[in-house]
Amino acid sequence: MELRKIIHIDMDAFFASVEQRDNPELRGKAIAVGYDGPRGVVSTASYEARKYGVHSAMPMITAKHKCPHLIVVPGHFHIYKEVSMQVHDIFHEYTDMIEPLSLDEAFLDVTENKKGIPLAVDIAREIKQRIREKVHLTASAGISYNKFLAKIASDYRKPDGICTIHPDVAQQFIDKLKIENFWGVGPKTAQTMHYMGVFNGADLRHVSLKHLQEVFGKMGPVLYNFARGIDHRPVEPFHERKSVGCEQTFLTDIYEPSAVLIELYHTVIELVRRLEKDGFEGKTLTLKVKFSDFQQVTRSLTHNHSLTTKDDILPIAKLLLKEVDINASHPVRLLGLSVSNPASGGQSVQPLWRQLEIEFKPW
Repeated sequence: MELRKIIHIDMDAFFASVEQRDNPELRGKAIAVGYDGPRGVVSTASYEARKYGVHSAMPMITAKHKCPHLIVVPGHFHIYKEVSMQVHDIFHEYTDMIEPLSLDEAFLDVTENKKGIPLAVDIAREIKQRIREKVHLTASAGISYNKFLAKIASDYRKPDGICTIHPDVAQQFIDKLKIENFWGVGPKTAQTMHYMGVFNGADLRHVSLKHLQEVFGKMGPVLYNFARGIDHRPVEPFHERKSVGCEQTFLTDIYEPSAVLIELYHTVIELVRRLEKDGFEGKTLTLKVKFSDFQQVTRSLTHNHSLTTKDDILPIAKLLLKEVDINASHPVRLLGLSVSNPASGGQSVQPLWRQLEIEFKPW
């Protein structure tokens, strides 16, 4: 079977880079895009700020403690969407097989491309140059034969990087890859992996499929295949996003009202961040609660306008939470929130971008 040629493009510190581009006084300085208030959260940090440990989803008060000279800039999402569309137009110069993930990143299948360029790495270089010329921003690119490896590659040498993971060296690359860097492995999953003695791809490859399924459920087979460089998911150019959500599993079950409300608040903040990043608007909010006995309940409410901000979502989330019986004998192990029912009746994911460069041989 012919191997596909997949490129993952990720714009470098997208929101912050746009702000620095449009305001020369911010160039070369540590900035964070977000709300500058006691409950503000970092949406995107410039690379100058990242050197101090500032990162996305970090409370703004923490970010300012880590970087006392941090400049906080309010977001201008209408501009970010406009730039994203310009970048998307560049993608279409090479292929229509594009799967946007959010405003600043996308997968491209260039196995067959409009310009007949044989090497995917040459296409990635051209796209990066076109982005620099058209929108005056940098992007990072990862190239490989599937989406998993292309995504990993684009994160490998940011910013303004390009990396190719060739099929001949893919297994060697994966074996050395830290488990935290596997696509889909968050802090809690990584912690569980460490308890299992799994610290890199080679360790993961020695865990049986049965055991991975027992521990991680449906994610088990995915991890099993990733450890072997297998990812059969195609680039889906007409993917339609139906919802955006997030959830959190707690290390210790909770039941006290104050603790539950605090975690609900954090979940709302994360949901708003993801909605902003994906440019998604929907009218239905769904709360998911999973108890210590793994019993799960959901509650939903549909509003007459789009739910996009904390002020929109938090009151509804609290209202839905009141409908759920939580007590000491029925504590919570997981909270989740999602927004669905797109305001436009169906909304495509916006495009995005990133970095990489390790070239082994032409491909």
